[in-house]
Amino acid sequence: MAYPARFSPLTEHTDVAVLVVTYNNEHDVPILIESLRQETRDQTIKVIVADNSPTRSTLLALAPCDDILVFRTGGNLGYAGGINAATRRAGAADAFLVLNPDMRLQPGAVRAMREKMAASGAGAVVPLLVDDDGSIYPSLRREPSITRAFGDALLGSKLPGRPGWLSEMDYDADSYRQSHTVDWATGAALLIRADIVGLVGEWDERYFLYSEETDYLRRIRAAGATVWFEPRARMRHSRGGSGTSPMLDALMAVNKIRYVRKFNSSHYAAAFHSAVLLSAFLRSPLPGRSQVFLSVLRRKGWDRLPRMQRTVELEIKAESIPPGAVIIPAHNEAAVIRRTLAALAGPIASGAVEVVVACNCCTDATADVARSFPGVRVVELPQASKTGALNAGDREATRWPRLYLDADIVLPLGALCATLASLSDSNGVLCARPSFRYDTHGASWPVRAYYRARNRLPQASESMWGAGVYGLNLKGHERLAEFPDVTSDDCYIDRLYGPAEKVVIRCEPVEVRTPRSTGALLATLRRVYRGNSELHGPAGSHTAVTLRELAKSVRGPASAVDASCYVVFALAGRIPFRRGRRRWERDETSRR
Repeated sequence: MAYPARFSPLTEHTDVAVLVVTYNNEHDVPILIESLRQETRDQTIKVIVADNSPTRSTLLALAPCDDILVFRTGGNLGYAGGINAATRRAGAADAFLVLNPDMRLQPGAVRAMREKMAASGAGAVVPLLVDDDGSIYPSLRREPSITRAFGDALLGSKLPGRPGWLSEMDYDADSYRQSHTVDWATGAALLIRADIVGLVGEWDERYFLYSEETDYLRRIRAAGATVWFEPRARMRHSRGGSGTSPMLDALMAVNKIRYVRKFNSSHYAAAFHSAVLLSAFLRSPLPGRSQVFLSVLRRKGWDRLPRMQRTVELEIKAESIPPGAVIIPAHNEAAVIRRTLAALAGPIASGAVEVVVACNCCTDATADVARSFPGVRVVELPQASKTGALNAGDREATRWPRLYLDADIVLPLGALCATLASLSDSNGVLCARPSFRYDTHGASWPVRAYYRARNRLPQASESMWGAGVYGLNLKGHERLAEFPDVTSDDCYIDRLYGPAEKVVIRCEPVEVRTPRSTGALLATLRRVYRGNSELHGPAGSHTAVTLRELAKSVRGPASAVDASCYVVFALAGRIPFRRGRRRWERDETSRR
């Protein structure tokens, strides 16, 4: 029987319930969802996404998927906590498939795992994982032991053909060619029989991240069930879902010790701890690894490693949204304005916030997309001028205060409310913007280095420019009168008000998508420097201040490399402007 490429409702008993835990995975999880849809052709599947993210970006990315359940967990509960939260909402199914958000399923993968489960009676089945380059990732593991820990400490990935009692990881190529039982495997993809889920119970949330699958699969084996590997089920794993850092590396090492302590005697655990400590010591000269060694050594510091964090999220009711207006200038933004307006749907529906989209010389479907959102007013201008669009939006809007929002910026509800509220108070504030952070996902390393250096400059966190959004109240706008014909409207606004009259609101940050390539960054910088020159005149004292701040930000070799990249881009970005080039320069790479 062939099923449509839609997922089943949660209320139905399905063949499989897919459980996905996300943390800032707005770029990864939509691709996973699409690869899952092909699996609905010969089986019923429902999808539950538990989002641990601090912002709503992942929820917004999945907003078009009306046949899946996406919910915020109320904090960063970790991988185990997220799986437990998703399982509680999943309802009835024959099996539960746990997937990392950066997985890509090859056709037939779920079916192959279910067939192996039915034929073998397995309690759990794991697939074959391949890396982005198509090579097989050694995902199969053996039960942790003292000899394996010392073997891995001394040899690492060297001598992959060594005996199994000297390596926790299974490197044998034959192991990945045939189906067989295993001790455990990485928890990136794991199909679990429904009765086993009920028998074994919840995942141990004390691990937060790493070793939680080792623990869970051990408990499956202890319950008398088996864990099988099925190579016919193939999935691509980008292995970027959790990120990496010295703190996470330290947590991985410490959680191995915690796992062995849970199931073994104190003497055995002490010997295992020594092996992990030896491994960390031998690798401590490598970049970032000294922190891992110190973390493993100092048991008192284990509680400072990443762990579950619950947040009390204040529900913002419709009647508590401050009144105001949002003006969005847009020039050919059909590709991105839908997500921008989707984030504003709630405030519009509340009746407190009006939204005006000012389309300036749009030749695409920007205006049509904007009109498809109830309550959004659209103004169309024949000339391509951002400041002209801002002035047109001002003439159309009726409410104060007003936020001026770039069409490619998603404004979180908390940031919207906090910024409007700050401009409504009679505290002398005339201009405000929410805090922001750069999203460099997919950017080349020189671009990432540039923005790391830029983040260290005080002006990046204190000025009105950079966030893609700022707001004015009526008194502040009276000083402005109307936007002049300048390239950098946010820089003009920053200069118009004194330090006591403008404020950066500490709230849920706006995410600013940076250029992805060096060419796109240079095009953006040409426009920025041209705008600065219009306001400041030729670069001089302003450049000297930036260089002094940049020099102060250098704290070691890594930050020195970042600062050097910043200088190179800053110089290269000014060259075309000095030659008098002037054209419409906009980064398209972040709008794809």
